[in-house]
Amino acid sequence: MTIDQSAAMQATASVPGIPRDDEGPVFREPWEARAFAMALALHARGLFTWTEWADALAQQIKLAQAEGDADTGETYYNHWLATLEKLVAAKNIAPASELDRYRDAWDHAADRTPHGQPIELTPQDF
Repeated sequence: MTIDQSAAMQATASVPGIPRDDEGPVFREPWEARAFAMALALHARGLFTWTEWADALAQQIKLAQAEGDADTGETYYNHWLATLEKLVAAKNIAPASELDRYRDAWDHAADRTPHGQPIELTPQDF
């Protein structure tokens, strides 16, 4: 998945805390880059401003800290994804039940996929 570099740089300048190096955002796992790219795409479509995103992400991180997250930076994109899900549901882009349905399907697909192989959804995962 490619990420629009100018959009990525705008996001890293607008949203505090994005793990980055001199070339832009960095990701430990492919899913982190996908979650980042989804947020960029939804921002580009006008779903939210970066200020709105940063506020929602900060609230999500504070909630996680209150629940015991050690905030070592390793869970940053877990918070990013949770924020994305909440904003998508809050703005009625997809109902929370549909997000739950797909999350469960991905979990099922991951459980049946051998380590190192691509995870693919099938109708049986739903």
